[in-house]
Amino acid sequence: MNVIIVLVPLIGTIFGIMYYYNSKEFTELLLAQPLPRSYIFIGQYLGVAGSLTMSLVLGLGIPFVLYGLFKSNAIWDFSLLIVTGAFLTLIFTALSFNIALSHENKIKGFGYAVLLWLFMAVIYDGLFLMSLIIFEEYPLDSFSLVASMLNPIDLSRTLILLKLDISALLGYTGAIFKSFFGTNQGLFISLFMLVIWTGLPIWRLVYKAKRKDF
Repeated sequence: MNVIIVLVPLIGTIFGIMYYYNSKEFTELLLAQPLPRSYIFIGQYLGVAGSLTMSLVLGLGIPFVLYGLFKSNAIWDFSLLIVTGAFLTLIFTALSFNIALSHENKIKGFGYAVLLWLFMAVIYDGLFLMSLIIFEEYPLDSFSLVASMLNPIDLSRTLILLKLDISALLGYTGAIFKSFFGTNQGLFISLFMLVIWTGLPIWRLVYKAKRKDF
């Protein structure tokens, strides 16, 4: 779980920004054709994100199916892992395209992309934990839930952990998460937040592409 939750966003980020910069001349050639800009950039995004998502689904799915996944009780937990991994691929690929569109310099683009992944995967958790320790005397139930939803990696990790029924190891915070994310309503809201995390970068990608001077 931790390997997928951490590596999948990194792979989506690196592949997305590498593809954009390496195909920049081809993109400019396409822009000279009578094609809507939104079609060009959404097509490129779906090509990269779709291929990475299929690689994740098939690369994880086929070995587990051969190992007897359909006869196991863990099929729903595994399905949730695949779904969250697919969402993380779509989200971070879209974020990397946004970064590349905003920065012409390759070095800056790569630097910001890696920094974004590092912040979401590592630094955010550290800041979150420090805030919980510093303000432990205050009621932090709502803050913990909102802070988890503001990071797609944290949200995905929390969903999977709670479905594995090991939230008791998380202590008081785990009990709060279990009372919210463990319900059908909490699961629906969490998936809805992942959809929003996917939709907003795609919308900005189209918005930025239509107004960018190439």
